[in-house]
Amino acid sequence: MRFLFVHGTGVRRERHDRLFAQVHERLTARFPDAAVDSCYWGDRFGATLGAGGRSVPGLRPGPQDAPDPADAETAEWALLLADPLCELRVLAEAGPQGADGDSADDPFAMPGVQSAGARVLGLLEGLPPEPPRTGDELGALLHGTGLAADFAAALDSTTRSAEAARAGERAADEPQARELATALARAVTAAALAAAGEEADCTGTERDRLVELLTARLGGDGRVPGARVAAVLGRLALRVTTQPLLNARRGSLTVGATPVLGDILRYQSRGRELREFLHERITAEPGPTVLIGHSLGGIALVDLLTLAAARGEAVPGAELLVTVGSQAPFLYELGALTALEPGAKLPYGFPRWLNVYDRHDVLAYLAGPVFPGDPRVTDHEVRSRQPFPACHSAYWKQDSLYARIEQAVAEAEIG
Repeated sequence: MRFLFVHGTGVRRERHDRLFAQVHERLTARFPDAAVDSCYWGDRFGATLGAGGRSVPGLRPGPQDAPDPADAETAEWALLLADPLCELRVLAEAGPQGADGDSADDPFAMPGVQSAGARVLGLLEGLPPEPPRTGDELGALLHGTGLAADFAAALDSTTRSAEAARAGERAADEPQARELATALARAVTAAALAAAGEEADCTGTERDRLVELLTARLGGDGRVPGARVAAVLGRLALRVTTQPLLNARRGSLTVGATPVLGDILRYQSRGRELREFLHERITAEPGPTVLIGHSLGGIALVDLLTLAAARGEAVPGAELLVTVGSQAPFLYELGALTALEPGAKLPYGFPRWLNVYDRHDVLAYLAGPVFPGDPRVTDHEVRSRQPFPACHSAYWKQDSLYARIEQAVAEAEIG
């Protein structure tokens, strides 16, 4: 009997050798008379950037990467989408203070006269949560950008926030009140955009017009943050989200993700080459073989065994398939599995299939429910107690995995 280990996506030689050492040690301990081999395919069939990454903007600095004034604005809105109240938080801490740290009282204030900040907050509370679709530019714009559904919640969360209340207390004069109006308008707009997410259909020009309209209704007259906010958040935004930094991160992220995502995309378009290689390795030696495929390795094995069985040419020696952390069942449901259309049954000649998953592994899926009634297919759960992505590689140190493989070998009467 022989075991053949097929690694998953993104694995290259050094990583493969570490993983296979674990698999080899555990399998030989339970099956001392069995051969334990590996089918390393990462260098030969894995993805690489054939042009050295020339398609990635910013990977190689050029004239297009010179500083752009629009970068600062984009950076500020990136911070606002992550934390819509961040500008109000700055105003809450930047207002005039008395000796005790609270807002300084105006000794010339008239009794019963509403403060500048309180007036702006009152106007905010009075804004209609559902502006009409027609006859009102604000309402038409909200509906036209896909933000109408989230506007009421954005308005409410901003109005009720401690940051808005504190910033209102500290807006002691008209210039600060106008600054507060702009910050509130930007906060409401950012909260609506953040809640809508990908459902938003809003350009930068439309976003700015929303801020202008809201600012005007709050008694302000500008669409950019005031000097105090810009001094703090503007500089911070430029530090963390400017285009040069984005380019640097995009390049490193793209290069780093190429083995993982690239292997999957390459397999989807040129998977036959890998399947032929696997077939050669499986049939290179006679006798029963237990195939163990991790992640993409499991997908390739399912495709290979299914296509061969459908042709009436079952792969010689393939007696048991073990997939670990595999996406094959999910691809089958999507109609993206090469060998099977959705709803089709596994063909006669397909071997027993043990599918191992960890519920915390977001790349692991159940096979039994999508092939109901097929006695060849069994799911088995292991729990590494690790979060994703660590759990996707933690299978190989779990004794329960090898115990279940040993059980499956006995049930298949492979010896």
